[in-house]
Amino acid sequence: MTPEPRPADLRQLAAATAEIYERNAKRFDVERPKGLHERAWLDRLLALVEPAGRILDVGCGAAEPIGTYLITAGHRVTGTDISHAMLALARARVPSGDWRHADMRTLDLGEQFAGILGWNSFFHLTPDEQRSTLPRLAEHLLPGGALMLTVGPAAGEVVGRVGDDTVYHASLAPEEYRSILERNDIGVVAFVAEDPECDRQSVLLAKKGDG
Repeated sequence: MTPEPRPADLRQLAAATAEIYERNAKRFDVERPKGLHERAWLDRLLALVEPAGRILDVGCGAAEPIGTYLITAGHRVTGTDISHAMLALARARVPSGDWRHADMRTLDLGEQFAGILGWNSFFHLTPDEQRSTLPRLAEHLLPGGALMLTVGPAAGEVVGRVGDDTVYHASLAPEEYRSILERNDIGVVAFVAEDPECDRQSVLLAKKGDG
């Protein structure tokens, strides 16, 4: 039996997320499912975003399938990622795209967007990092804009895999997400824990007030 990771080990693993994706970028891109099991949730996000509205995809990875789906739907996408190797794949795949190296924990683009998406990226942050990053994302969201994140079904820390490496994941409790977002004038529209229609991913969709 493999022993449970200790808190110190988890913190070390969380700090290695960028390095893990740098090392595994090509393999991750090849192995990442492209069948768009996320489509229904992406469409729910787009239904809250104005036509041709700008969308910020934090942790955009190699831009496939989500970035390309949003672009095909007529939206202008700015993708940010902490991994240079993942961004290189995105730029090769969509040379006309707006792909930027940035860390969502220190995000400061000086712009606001009609939609913000953190799909399979936000949950790599530690609980404290999530608490400080949510207001930062709120600052980048236009009044009336929509925010969608994959999180966990409940508060906790777990490990997953990227290539042959273990990788860190964390979540706050749904009630804490709701509380933090409400303090930033964002209301939760929907939360589904381990959605059976979306590969058992837990998804949070929210909308900012019109100001």
